[in-house]
Amino acid sequence: QVHLVESGGDSVQAGGSLTLSCMVNGYTYCLAWFRQAPGQEREPVAGISTEDGSTYYADSVKGRFTISRDNDENTVSLQMNSLKPEDTANYYCAARKACNPTWFRTFWKAPANYDYWGQGTHVTVSS
Repeated sequence: QVHLVESGGDSVQAGGSLTLSCMVNGYTYCLAWFRQAPGQEREPVAGISTEDGSTYYADSVKGRFTISRDNDENTVSLQMNSLKPEDTANYYCAARKACNPTWFRTFWKAPANYDYWGQGTHVTVSS
């Protein structure tokens, strides 16, 4: 069993920065961040493969967000810069245990492909 606990959500002004953290209890091969705004579907933000370190980003956050993993501390982080009001959402950490890097490159964006989810942390960006 894998447990994920997110933290770091807050309210910030547009243009500001936040770092979200997800503590991972249990080894996983692939991790990702998703977000969901009220009335919207859950959407992918960023993914990382533990096996080869490859990272992937949604077009909407590319160049502004950075996903990283600290294996010593068993955490995966999401550094968010140049935040925009449209980044306002609940942010969720997700994990998949069986994850070939080649497969992950193609399928990381689909929420149904993840086995475990955290409870979420809320980010509000005001203009």
